[in-house]
Amino acid sequence: MVPGSVPTAAASDSAPRPPLLRGLTILLSHLVVALIALVAIGGATRVMEAGLACPDWPLCYGTLMPGRQMNLQVFLEWFHRLDAFLVGVTMLVVTVISLLRRRTLPTWFPWFSGLILALVALQGALGALTVLGLLSSGTVTAHLLTALLLVLMVSACREALVTRSELPMAPLPRWWWPLPILATALLFGQCFLGGAMASRWASSLCLESGESCRWLLLHRYGAWGALSALLIIGAASLALPRVHRSITHRAVTAGLLAPLQVLLGILTLRLQLADPLVTVAHQILAAVLVALLGSLWGRGLILSSPARAIPASPSLEMAHG
Repeated sequence: MVPGSVPTAAASDSAPRPPLLRGLTILLSHLVVALIALVAIGGATRVMEAGLACPDWPLCYGTLMPGRQMNLQVFLEWFHRLDAFLVGVTMLVVTVISLLRRRTLPTWFPWFSGLILALVALQGALGALTVLGLLSSGTVTAHLLTALLLVLMVSACREALVTRSELPMAPLPRWWWPLPILATALLFGQCFLGGAMASRWASSLCLESGESCRWLLLHRYGAWGALSALLIIGAASLALPRVHRSITHRAVTAGLLAPLQVLLGILTLRLQLADPLVTVAHQILAAVLVALLGSLWGRGLILSSPARAIPASPSLEMAHG
């Protein structure tokens, strides 16, 4: 490399990362997958009416692993708790590492990992209240939204850590930021409506007896707002400088998945909730969309840092000093 030159985005993508950052990135990547799986298993538990398959908490029938009582419903509830436990342990490991090695990590990382760990503890408490409160609709909805918030934050943390280890890149244009803010707000609003609808069994009641249809209608109408925001963010990302192609890829992926999410929702109602795989796929895709938005937040916030940003160049060529 010529002395005094500024590395381009292409060079930054292949820049070697320190072992500590690589290890933390791997742990956070596994956490994102585990959290999406947690949402999926939670959805399957609800669809299979297995929320109280283990009547006690934190054990299941008084043991770590029930034997004689084991069936599909008990397995779903037990495995849901196991996944949540592994998420908590992994996040505790990440937080401890961030505290012990804080001198070699970004200053925000220990604070942010500690906040995520506190949110994991809150999620565990909500899980306990879900069982002890006999599936109270408000608690079940809060449990789902907290899980999705964890997906957003862990995905953002992972992406910020990866971006922080790269070489300097151009800052994002100011017109970009209202788009992820709007998309995240509308998507979480839609997830709230979906969670409230599911926890009240509003779909089944509306289809069978015409009751609780307002939640179903609100969720249906809200889908168009979330869909529009994701399509807009995907289309607008094409106007970003080529140096931000990783953000464009994620935003376009979210825009392409959004219509599929709407179709899954329509298919779920057409099948009258009779196919658990379709219903669970609908929830998995919602979690994936949240993870994609989290990655946009993580990368965008780091690139907006004055210490990281360099003036945008009209081309991807090196600027020689």
